[in-house]
Amino acid sequence: MSTDSARPDPRRSSAAPSRVAPTEGGGGGPRTLADELRALPDSALVELLRLRPDLLSPLPGDLTRLASRAGERLSVLRAVDRLDTLALRTAEALAIAPQPCSRAELAALLPAAGPRLDDALAALRTRALLWGGDDALRLVRTARELLAPAPQRPGTTGLGPTLSEATAGMSPRRMQELLVGAGLPPTGDPVSALTALTALFTDPERLKALLDRLPGDARTVPERLMWGPPYGTVPAQAPLPAAVRALLEAGVLVRVSPGTVVLPREVALTLRGGRAHRALLPDPPRVELRAEHAPERVNAMAAGQAYAAVTAVEELAALWEREPPAVLRAGGLGVRDLKRTAVALDVPEPEAAFRIEVAHAAGLIAADGEPDERFAPTPAYDEWSGLPPAERWGRLVSAWLVGSRVAALIGERDTTPVPPGGARGRRTGGDGRVLTPLGPGLDRGVAPELRRRVLELLAELPVGGAPDPASLRSRLRWELPRRTTEELHSTVCAATLAEAEWLGLTGRGALADHARPLLAPDAGMNTDSDVGPAPDAPPGDFRGPAETALDAAVDALAPLLPEPVDHVLLQADLTAVAPGPLRRDLARFMARTADVESTGGATVYRFTADGVRRALDSGHTPRELHTFLAEHSRTPVPQPLTYLIDDTARRHGRLRVGAAGGYLRCEDEALLDQVLADRRSESLRLLRIAPTVAVSHAAPDVLLERLRELGLAPAAEDAEGTVVTLAGDVRRTPPRTAPRPVPDGPPPAAPSLLGAAVGAIRAGDRAGSREDAGAVGAAGSGRPARRARAAAAREGASGPAPRTPVAEIPGVLRSAAGTGGRVWVGCVGADGAVERRLIAPVRVEGGFVSCFDHTADEVRTYPLHRLTGAEPLPEDA
Repeated sequence: MSTDSARPDPRRSSAAPSRVAPTEGGGGGPRTLADELRALPDSALVELLRLRPDLLSPLPGDLTRLASRAGERLSVLRAVDRLDTLALRTAEALAIAPQPCSRAELAALLPAAGPRLDDALAALRTRALLWGGDDALRLVRTARELLAPAPQRPGTTGLGPTLSEATAGMSPRRMQELLVGAGLPPTGDPVSALTALTALFTDPERLKALLDRLPGDARTVPERLMWGPPYGTVPAQAPLPAAVRALLEAGVLVRVSPGTVVLPREVALTLRGGRAHRALLPDPPRVELRAEHAPERVNAMAAGQAYAAVTAVEELAALWEREPPAVLRAGGLGVRDLKRTAVALDVPEPEAAFRIEVAHAAGLIAADGEPDERFAPTPAYDEWSGLPPAERWGRLVSAWLVGSRVAALIGERDTTPVPPGGARGRRTGGDGRVLTPLGPGLDRGVAPELRRRVLELLAELPVGGAPDPASLRSRLRWELPRRTTEELHSTVCAATLAEAEWLGLTGRGALADHARPLLAPDAGMNTDSDVGPAPDAPPGDFRGPAETALDAAVDALAPLLPEPVDHVLLQADLTAVAPGPLRRDLARFMARTADVESTGGATVYRFTADGVRRALDSGHTPRELHTFLAEHSRTPVPQPLTYLIDDTARRHGRLRVGAAGGYLRCEDEALLDQVLADRRSESLRLLRIAPTVAVSHAAPDVLLERLRELGLAPAAEDAEGTVVTLAGDVRRTPPRTAPRPVPDGPPPAAPSLLGAAVGAIRAGDRAGSREDAGAVGAAGSGRPARRARAAAAREGASGPAPRTPVAEIPGVLRSAAGTGGRVWVGCVGADGAVERRLIAPVRVEGGFVSCFDHTADEVRTYPLHRLTGAEPLPEDA
């Protein structure tokens, strides 16, 4: 298998030190993780907070609190889940090694790691999972508990409990019997007996000699268990085989229950030759190329798919505003409506489901919330549809990139177990129901991270290169082995490749040039650690890296999209050919007046009586139809089309349907006689009450639909007898916000915010050190520049408190947090007095601002509703 070990990991910052082994003033190693963090440079702390953004919520007051939070179980679990295979197996080896462990001892457990061991240790140090010098490596206690072998959880090491753990609770007499069975002299106590057995089992020569003395095939039993699982079953009552009985008597196997035995860890490691893993896989698998294409061809194909994605959402909205599908009782879209939508869009059902999910994620379609709940376009769709095509595409792609819903799971049964301690986010655990579009159960918090990493791997390939999916899955699995199940890894990987093609990010499997800006190192970061702009931020107040990257992608795509055309080619067979994407007004007219017959390089529309009737229903007159077609056709209007419009117009509205239950009115008595005599109208139960009027129990909309099915052209009218046109009757939901993704952790923060956070934590740590050391020590250890800034802040606090509009305060604070600036604020205290304070905002979230308060010289958090105003401090101040 080929490797690319020389290729740097794009997820690792170049600013992170390869190995940090800080020392204290006395020359020894750090005594605690907090001591090691204090000795790190600011760049290393910034990298720690970037890789573990959960440590920022809330902002730690000092480095001791940061170290304490870095050891919390949930935070450690998140960090361990994001380790690659080499770093994870290094951590697993440290979990079974004695604490502290020297680098030489660790290298003996991982002989295949070679020079890559330094990379693995650096990855663990950078994430604050490992501390201490090379002669005393210590894995964070919580990580050791998570990764160390436990009963029925041997992990990837396949090792069982230590001899001490396996024999815990064993009687002193039984311990002495084990010594006799192993050929060792008796001792005076269980502790020395355990020491003697451990020395025997960790000596390869002595252990080999012991196994050779035992009867039968005693050696084959531990050899079957040594790579795991370490547990074996034996008869609880029946006589044991001679080999198993001899192994139990010698302590090589230990009975943990009447029917279960375990191979102690010391025995397994000795039989393995000291290796912690059977296969280490130190190098990442190489992503192989499936095909290579010319970059120009890739970009052209991707641009065509991007335009098709925008067009598909428009067709979806047009379909659902005419015929809004019902919302299932359990939520989501029914199977029949999905099939109908797929037929209308002329795509397979999986692609139709994906188009629906993307439109919903972008906030363009939603449920209307009515008693008879249905899906329909939202008011945001009208704003979106007025944007240029490239910007419309950008909205869809940005919603897809950060979305946590996995459309590829639609149609499967939800078997996801309920998370311990209850549901998390919108996940409620699997209940065996079939997953439906827009329904519950599709959120997977790991999806955005896996999706983005797949695209990053595509970007690392040669330009125009399409990957081999199997090698791509192997690489992704190596990089994130613990993030989720192997099945979901494969599902998301395959779905990302297909969905990127449908959205126009790739062409023929290769990444397009206009997609590359979206994968910039900081493009996935948002200054408020949330998706999209903050709801209370003024428009255009601050554009973070994600918005800037999206603008660059849109600008790169725009020249590749075809220019809309303002004409069609009318044919004598009642068809019209659109030689390219139509201008918006023409596209709406054609969608209303004709039916799409085929798509491709050119779209073919077919005019029918039903299409012309739809145009007449929407308020167009026959003259307007003739005029519009003549103005927008490069060929003469064919006579058959003129006859079709005129003939349909003559029949349109002769029958009038109004509201009673429903009534039918017609000036032509013969036509009314024909309707009443038609057996197909029996279900309407029409009752004639006058020569030109009949009533029905059916509602007007049902009457209209059924009469049209009979080949008639009825029109609706109001109480005054005026024909009701449907031009303004466009179905829209009430205003709806786009659904929020359900990530399983906070996204990385912007670099400027990280720098400000480190500065605030350092300041809090120094302030705490001065309090501990006393005023005399503080005078000797403070920094003159910082003391001067604090003094200036206290002096400036005597001025009037800022007073600005409340709506502008969050935007000013977010902008300062993004640039590392300082802000004067007015804060209402508990006594109602307004104080003027100089702060350096670090995080604005949930109605609070976390900051370093230069006036108080410490880290503080203020509620936004207590701030009277915010004024940025000039950069040169």
